Order: sequence, then C-alpha cells, then structure tokens
Amino acid sequence: MEMMSCYDLHSHSTASDGTLTPTELVSRAVTAGVDVLALTDHDTLDGYAEAGRAAAAEDIRLLAGVEVSVVWKNMTIHVLGLNVDPESQILLGGLRGLLAFRDRRAEEIAHKLEKAGIPGALAGAAAYRRGRILSRTHFAHFLHEHGHAASLRDVFKRYLVKGKPGYVRGQWAPMNEALGWIIEAGGLPVIAHPARYGLTRTKLARLIAEFREAGGVGLEVVSGSHSRDETLHMAALSREHKLFASAGSDYHGPEKPWVNLGRLRPLPNGCTPIWEADGWPHVA
Repeated sequence: MEMMSCYDLHSHSTASDGTLTPTELVSRAVTAGVDVLALTDHDTLDGYAEAGRAAAAEDIRLLAGVEVSVVWKNMTIHVLGLNVDPESQILLGGLRGLLAFRDRRAEEIAHKLEKAGIPGALAGAAAYRRGRILSRTHFAHFLHEHGHAASLRDVFKRYLVKGKPGYVRGQWAPMNEALGWIIEAGGLPVIAHPARYGLTRTKLARLIAEFREAGGVGLEVVSGSHSRDETLHMAALSREHKLFASAGSDYHGPEKPWVNLGRLRPLPNGCTPIWEADGWPHVA
C-alpha cells in the first residue's frame, strides 16, 4: 500500500555536488529499499532525464525535484521544489540565473584563495566536478586532498564560511521569487533541513511564517542531518504552522556512511505527510 512506502525526498547526484551519477543514485536507492525518490540537486534539473531512464527500468518512483538556493534576511536558506515539471521554462529560467552566479562565485573563491597563498584552486576544484555545477564542496575536496585541512568539514570552517579567506556572500533568489518558480512549475515548496540554519525559535518561526505567506507548503521534518530532538521540534512546528511534513536523507554519496538513502526516522505522530498534499502524484 502507498502508506507503507519508503520515501526519500532529498538526494543529490553528480549533476550538482553528489558523488554518484543519477543512474548510480537510482540503483543505490533501489538497493536501499526506497520506493519513492526525489532527485533534488542544487539549482539544477540536469540529472533528472538520466535518473528517469534508470528509474523506468527499476521498481521505484522518481520525482523531479530541485533544491533552490534562497536568500532570506541576508542568510542562505534552501528550499526544495518537489514534483516540479522539469520542462518548466519559468523554473529553468530562474535556475539559469543561479547557475550564472555560481560560476562567478567559483572564480571569486579561487581568486580569494590565491590571495591567501593557495594557487590553482579553480582548476583544482573543477577536477572534482562531474556535472555543470562547480560548488563549494568541490573546492572543499581540492583543499582537503591538498593538505589544507584535516577533513571536508574542517575546510568549510577554515576557508569557506563568513570571515574566512574563501568566503563569498551568496547572491541567491529572494523567497517570493524562488517559490514562484516552484509553484509555476507545479511543484510543492518545502524548507530543507530547517534545523541546520542555527536560527533562534523566534527567527525560525518568522522564516516559516514568511515562507507560508509566499506559498510554501512543507517543512523537512525528518532529515539526515536532524537529531531526534530536532526532528521532534520540527514536527511540532509543522503542526503549529499547518505545514506538510517531508522526509529526506539529503544523501550526497557513500563517502558519508552515516547518511544513507532511505535510512530515516519515521515521521512523528500528528504530522501530515507531504505525500498527502494536493498536487502529489498518485497512482491507481
């Protein structure tokens, strides 16, 4: 039955900063027992066609999705667009603008790192890229592999966050604009991994209120990066603000074995799953 299905509605491939190709990602999801998978690469739908071909040959339902980079109160928030039309020209046009900024940001990161005594970062990061996007994660791999930090997490702390040598402020889409793209594409907007932003309860409530006002419908209650207590807190917020609850691993690849496809806590009691929302693709 549908309600017994295993949903993983947040995953990444080599089309953005994941390490598995879309085909490999679908295969791994099938092996992990996932029944419904959303491919939600950062600011791109480039991986969906390949993933769709792979899913058609497997016993799995694939949803077109995207993780849109949004600016809110001068900070970066990620919004998932679930079950979008991958051919929506409004959505694709908006994403092209974000990709253009990503290109400019990569050049600026490399320039700043060179000024800090680390030459060759642009070409070095590009060596780790397998898709269109050159992300901070690719720079992190370069810096880690070349001995500038003990781990990928350490790279971000030492080089790529505010106040550090390789930091470049995000110039992303405003909340209303980004949600407009998703809604025009027939998708369901969901705040991704809300506990990761380090917001106070007051600021998080303000974010959710503005998100709802802009047309947002869901909160990622269960995430690969949420603790049990964070999951319960997000569940309470989803009920309080009458948002649908989503669940996704935020899987990027096997390099992080503590985050795996389909390995998710169940939605807490009282939550209304996003897959019960109007507009969700149901099958007979």
